Amino acid sequence: MTNLNPLTVAVQMDPMEGINIAGDSTFHIMLAGQARGHRLYHYLAPDLTFREGRVLAKARPVKVQKVRGDHYVLGEPEMLDLGRDVDVVLMRQDPPFDLSYITATHLLERVQEETLVVNDPASVRNAPEKLFVLDYARFMPPTMITRDLAEVRSFLAEHGEIVVKPLYGNGGVAVFHVGANGANLSSLVELFKTSWVEPFMVQAFIPGVAQGDKRIVLVDGEVMGAVNRIPGKGEIRSNLAVGGSAAKTELTEKEREICAALGPELKRRGLLFVGIDVIGGEWLTEINVTSPTGIVSIEAFDGTDTGGLIWDAIDARLAERAAA
Repeated sequence: MTNLNPLTVAVQMDPMEGINIAGDSTFHIMLAGQARGHRLYHYLAPDLTFREGRVLAKARPVKVQKVRGDHYVLGEPEMLDLGRDVDVVLMRQDPPFDLSYITATHLLERVQEETLVVNDPASVRNAPEKLFVLDYARFMPPTMITRDLAEVRSFLAEHGEIVVKPLYGNGGVAVFHVGANGANLSSLVELFKTSWVEPFMVQAFIPGVAQGDKRIVLVDGEVMGAVNRIPGKGEIRSNLAVGGSAAKTELTEKEREICAALGPELKRRGLLFVGIDVIGGEWLTEINVTSPTGIVSIEAFDGTDTGGLIWDAIDARLAERAAA
């Protein structure tokens, strides 16, 4: 499919050589954009420069193809003015959500009047996955954010089993299940306090995680599809990055209720591509807005043109801006 109005698109992401093309959502979106005739550029967050009121990126034109080991060709670097030279910026580098990430959102926010940035950088900054979700606590398992060992002990005593995870982690890294006996709990809390300056998240353990952790993708507030991620043997983590497996799924009535509650707010905030995580068909655990994944698996199971739907939503947003 060739777009009658091809766009110039700058993609802020991780190094091209390190991505897994079999499941990388950003790569999939790039393939879909290229198929529509869009001109793609690649750059890293450290390539951003603010100078004399303009936000610049040292970017390289890129062509992509679905060939493992030969999946991209980069051209010579060009200094792009992200407000004048491009139509869309895709902010897609993986977390950690740290000061470097936050700085990038501040810089990209300065081009928003001229160029569409997806997802909206101010909204990304104000909606870290494990904090934004607290706005929807009625759908969440019992949750606590703390650095206090006594509070964690009390929470464990109340709920029997808990999960402890970093507040700004991703990909299932450093997610721990603590049983009712609390073995090594004090050491675990000590490790978290040593490794991270911020509080950490503690949640009641949901046994239903053994049947999977559902990733539901919403595009501009509407459900696009879902995939069930099943933990590997001996694991509670279902993330595909740590050995989970993907399975076809349908939404439960409760999951549809959750999506209906979130959708309008995601759209209002300019969070065009979002992935939410639901356990046991009813417990919302995260709202992923920084660099959500899952669209490749959804397309494989459902036959949905996932990349195309995202570009359709981008086209609609651009049309709204042009008409304003």
